[in-house]
Amino acid sequence: MAKRKRDIQLHFMVSEQERKFIEEKMAQLGTKNLGAYLRKMAVDGYVIQLDLSDIRELVSLLRRTSNNLNQLTKRVHETGHIYGEDLEDLQQSYDKLWDMAGEILSRLAAI
Repeated sequence: MAKRKRDIQLHFMVSEQERKFIEEKMAQLGTKNLGAYLRKMAVDGYVIQLDLSDIRELVSLLRRTSNNLNQLTKRVHETGHIYGEDLEDLQQSYDKLWDMAGEILSRLAAI
């Protein structure tokens, strides 16, 4: 037998669901060679790990802003008055929301 180009064997276990997922991915690529597919993915594949802390902060800001709007609406319904300072605070919160959302979207577009 000729000397093998690849003489190191790797072994790992997968669940039935993971195996089906791998087979689906292979079918999408049109390959039936499991070894070649796994080797290619291990060497050239991409792993994307996203830092979602900005998204969490955006959601928190959105909740606070929504809560402020609800409180302001309740006060207007109860008293019939609205204060300019309240509107300015609300506008600043919305501006901050839009700035943060734009920043996140531009970073996602760069991926």
